[in-house]
Amino acid sequence: MAKKEQETAKKATKTSSAKAKKKASAEQTEVQAVADKKVNTDKLAVADGDLSAEQKLVNLYKLQTMLTEIDKIKTLRGELPLEVQDLEDEVAGLQTRIQNFQLDSKEIDTTIGQQRIKITDSGTLINKYKEQLENVRNNREFDSLSKEIEFQGLEVELAEKRIREYTAESKIINVEIVKSKALLEERQADLKSKKEELDEIVSETKIQEEQLREKAKQLETTIEPRLLAAFKRIRKSARNGLAVVYIQRDACGGCFNKIPPQRQLDIKLRKKTIVCEHCGRIIIDPQLAGVE
Repeated sequence: MAKKEQETAKKATKTSSAKAKKKASAEQTEVQAVADKKVNTDKLAVADGDLSAEQKLVNLYKLQTMLTEIDKIKTLRGELPLEVQDLEDEVAGLQTRIQNFQLDSKEIDTTIGQQRIKITDSGTLINKYKEQLENVRNNREFDSLSKEIEFQGLEVELAEKRIREYTAESKIINVEIVKSKALLEERQADLKSKKEELDEIVSETKIQEEQLREKAKQLETTIEPRLLAAFKRIRKSARNGLAVVYIQRDACGGCFNKIPPQRQLDIKLRKKTIVCEHCGRIIIDPQLAGVE
């Protein structure tokens, strides 16, 4: 009898546990359905333009805040990216310059070699003509050979002159190559240092920037395309990158021009998107920006 009661109790426990699990699963499904419904509702609201003017302004200001943080990270890097680019260009230019000098030097060496060959050939001809002078039969042959000897002598002098000129030019080019190589090593050291500094800053801010960009990208999906396009256009034309500003001392937070009282009242009502008459920035209520 006791054994039967134990079995009955076990069955009751299992049934109760199964019911509890089923209930918990049903509750979880219901919560997920509510969440999905909310997400879909938000998406439909954005698609249909049903978000309130106040919520649109809040989303725009949040987006502005994220993009401003990204701008600060870029400012932290400062002019380093431009300096690195300039150094890379200078290094590439020096390398090309050295290559051109080396090519010129090789061409000069080749030309000097050719001039030396000319001197050797002219010397050979001079010796030949001198031997022939010993066996001339008349003045005509003598004059002809004498002129050839004289001409080849001039060829030798010209070749020697060109060798001196090319040698001097070669020395100048070699000096320039040495200077350019020294400057190249210096610029490469500077480039390495700047790159390490930039990489260090980028590594410190990369994760933060990626997170901000991802959040900004998600937030952009909650803003209707027309308003988002206007926001980006204003931000691009604004010197400090601020497209959404709040009222500061009865003036626009972007250009600091005074805002009429009636317009300030309209801004505080948050019923529509209002832009500054002077700079074109979107103006919001300070409280909406979390500023008292």
